[in-house]
Amino acid sequence: MDLGAGQQIGANLDLSKLSDRDRQELQQFVMNETQKARIQSSIHSLTDTCFRKCIPAGGVKKGALDKYEEPCMRNCVDRFLDANLVVLRELERMRQ
Repeated sequence: MDLGAGQQIGANLDLSKLSDRDRQELQQFVMNETQKARIQSSIHSLTDTCFRKCIPAGGVKKGALDKYEEPCMRNCVDRFLDANLVVLRELERMRQ
C-alpha cells in the first residue's frame, strides 16, 4: 500500500526526539484539529438533518429557498443549537 507524503513523514517522525515544548505544541495542535473536525462533523450533521427535513425530495433548485424552506431551515438550526446547549449544560453540571 502506498502512503501519501504526509503519512510517510508522520510515520518516520520520532516523537521522543522532540523537546517538551515541541511535544506540547504538537499535542495542542492535534487537540485543536480534533476540535475543528468535531465542529465540522456537527455542522455536516445539522445541514444534512435540516436539509432532509425542510427540502422536499427532488426539490433542489438554483436560487434562494422558498417561503416554506427558509423558515423551516432557520427553525431547524435554532432547535439543533438549543438541543446542543442543553446537552452541554447538563454535561457541565455532571462534571461539577
